[in-house]
Amino acid sequence: MTINPDVIIIGGGLAGLTGALHLSKQGFNVTLIEKHVFPRHKVCGEYVSNEILAYLHWLKVDVESLCPTHIQELEFTTEDGQMNKIRLPLGGIGISRYALDDLLYQQAKSNGCTIVIATVTGISFSADTFTVSFQDQVLRSKIVLGAYGKRSNMDQLLSRDFITKTSPWMAVKAHYSGDFPNDLIALHHFEGGYCGISKVEDDRINLCYLADVKTFKRYKNIDDYQKYVLSKNRHLKYFFEHNRLLFEKPLTISQFSFDKKSTVENHILMIGDTAGLIHPFCGNGMAMAIHSAKIASELVLEYYRGHIHSRKQLEKAYVKQWNRTFKRRLLFGRLLSRLLSYKIGTAVLMKTASFFPKMLNWIIKQTHGNARSIKWE
Repeated sequence: MTINPDVIIIGGGLAGLTGALHLSKQGFNVTLIEKHVFPRHKVCGEYVSNEILAYLHWLKVDVESLCPTHIQELEFTTEDGQMNKIRLPLGGIGISRYALDDLLYQQAKSNGCTIVIATVTGISFSADTFTVSFQDQVLRSKIVLGAYGKRSNMDQLLSRDFITKTSPWMAVKAHYSGDFPNDLIALHHFEGGYCGISKVEDDRINLCYLADVKTFKRYKNIDDYQKYVLSKNRHLKYFFEHNRLLFEKPLTISQFSFDKKSTVENHILMIGDTAGLIHPFCGNGMAMAIHSAKIASELVLEYYRGHIHSRKQLEKAYVKQWNRTFKRRLLFGRLLSRLLSYKIGTAVLMKTASFFPKMLNWIIKQTHGNARSIKWE
């Protein structure tokens, strides 16, 4: 017998799993639908700002059990090798998505969440109820949270505006073994992009870079691109020469959009990257995904408890809180994305930052919250 849940969550990344944990912790029946099995590696910078650690503790997620690194320093280099270092205003942890997503997944199952591995093939809204189809099943619920990531077949089903636009960016990620400080995140500029390097659990080094697609297409493969473009920065050249790739091959993604997205689409409350993707240069996507799930979950609880009296009021409250928390950060990220899409803009930004290291500190503060900004019951 199919039991229709209080909440359906589409997508099992950080935002989706966090929402499932929050709602199930409050006694709600939650079904989460995710198309990929757990655990798996994802293209991600794998740095989590300390601003959300207390909230994860409230959710009873023991991040320290994964032995993350604790990152306090930021090193920045230009393409010609100039280097500057600053102390991060808040700091964060280095943890792989493979480990963190699996920890959240296991906790969600322990909380009693139903987790289905399937692809959603249809969704409709009528008579104040959602109907969600997947495989040979149909579920109905008053609330659906969209947490399926940067780009998905769901965006096509919902005819979202950005899905028809091409993106000039691609991202590459891999883990390496070698020597790298536990407390450091390094940002290295190269022609057409930049690369972030930091340590995660199990003495692994995460390398993730954002690259201009046009520049990448000049080369036959990732190895050549890294050899002839990234390695022009002597710090990246040293890294590739002295560290060993642990993946069979690097992971890649493309066609993800930094454009503005609708926070509510067809009455679905969008969370995480589904609602808005901040430029990776800002280094706060993981914390924002978790925080957005908290905002949506608290409002859903208020709706079911009768403190929010209508769906219209719920959606209006969510958009208002989303904008108050993230609108400025995302706007700044989009401006940064446009600047970095031009070679001259990238060069000016990187050179300016090399002469004025405090500018990096300012950028970080524009795109991050603080530990006091996330409150809960």
